[in-house]
Amino acid sequence: MGRENGLVVGLDVGTTKICATVAEGNGDGGMDIIGIGTAPSRGLRKGVVVNIETTVDSIKRALEEAELMAGVDIHAVFVGIAGGHIKGLNSRGVIAVSGKNREVTARDVERVIDAAKAVALPVDREVIHVLPQEFIIDEQGGIKEPLGMSGVRLEAEVHIVTGAVTSAQNIIKCCNRAGLEVQDIVLQQLASSLSTLTPDERELGVVLVDIGGGTSDIAVFVEGSIWHTAVLAIGGDQITNDIAIGLRTPVHEAEEIKKKHGCALASLVPGDQTLEVPSVGGRRPRVLSRQTLCEVIQPRVEEIFSLVNREVRRAGYGEHCAAGMVVTGGASIMEGVPELGEQLLDMPVRRGIPTGVGGLTDVVASPIYATGVGLALYGAQNRHQRKFRRVAEHAIFNRVAERMREWFGEFF
Repeated sequence: MGRENGLVVGLDVGTTKICATVAEGNGDGGMDIIGIGTAPSRGLRKGVVVNIETTVDSIKRALEEAELMAGVDIHAVFVGIAGGHIKGLNSRGVIAVSGKNREVTARDVERVIDAAKAVALPVDREVIHVLPQEFIIDEQGGIKEPLGMSGVRLEAEVHIVTGAVTSAQNIIKCCNRAGLEVQDIVLQQLASSLSTLTPDERELGVVLVDIGGGTSDIAVFVEGSIWHTAVLAIGGDQITNDIAIGLRTPVHEAEEIKKKHGCALASLVPGDQTLEVPSVGGRRPRVLSRQTLCEVIQPRVEEIFSLVNREVRRAGYGEHCAAGMVVTGGASIMEGVPELGEQLLDMPVRRGIPTGVGGLTDVVASPIYATGVGLALYGAQNRHQRKFRRVAEHAIFNRVAERMREWFGEFF
């Protein structure tokens, strides 16, 4: 039982796969990965649950595999959330320091963050994260840790991540039906950043792009903090569909072709390489040039990079990313993705692989595990501080009902 209390489990509920990652404290302040379980995801579309029963089945299968590998029972998880409904905005809060001798206390920090997150939200949205960027004491900015400092006026710049109440509630419902307690809901690109980015990259300014099956999740870091988040409703599934249509082959075969032979930059592929492409309707397989496959894949990957670039520049952070871009997620495994990104964007691009953990490092050394490992790291960092919310399935409905009562109260 003592061992179970020291466990942290991250559950990456993705469009293509569901991954459970079990981590355990190693006594040196770090975390060891002791179990991994994956299962194909069939109940999500573009990061959002569209079929609860099939999602629950996939979660159970991933959990069974992780429990078997780790030799433990899993009862609670930190679960990732993504999808086009995710929106991020920056906000500022201001308070007067009330502590003794005008010294900033933990209560003051709590108050200023509460002031910063007091933004008007539609009834169908809720706050998922409030991420502090910097604190300002008497017009002195750039402060990361204000505790104990003296001042009269305390300000906080924060990044607020919001999501659709119903989408969050459906993920919680799926986990509850699989016999799990949700300790917190975590933005997927925030989780991925914990496992793939270095402190130097965060400080210099970097764009993280997690290219999953249904969505591409973006996070922009400047001076060590998140300043912008966005979700694009395009991912690896679109590449697979392009291959299926372009090469006239079944979708499941197109996925295998993408994994085995896919390359995002046609100039990297020798002209004499060929592959066998299964046909539909019982026709005989055909032999095609691998360059033909690359010519189908490359425009879609170019589109993803151009949409990411447009989003970052629209938000005003195009000149703040000296460390370039880090791409992670399943679709980034394809050969040529970082090279194509460097050509198009004229900035350094690297593939992000989970680091900073021990244990089964060789098993998780792939971009597909970036979010799962990051969720476990997030859980380890926030478990002792008790920052997470234990969300009951009915709690979100209660919040919605309360907001609606307030709204009607204004008019009647």
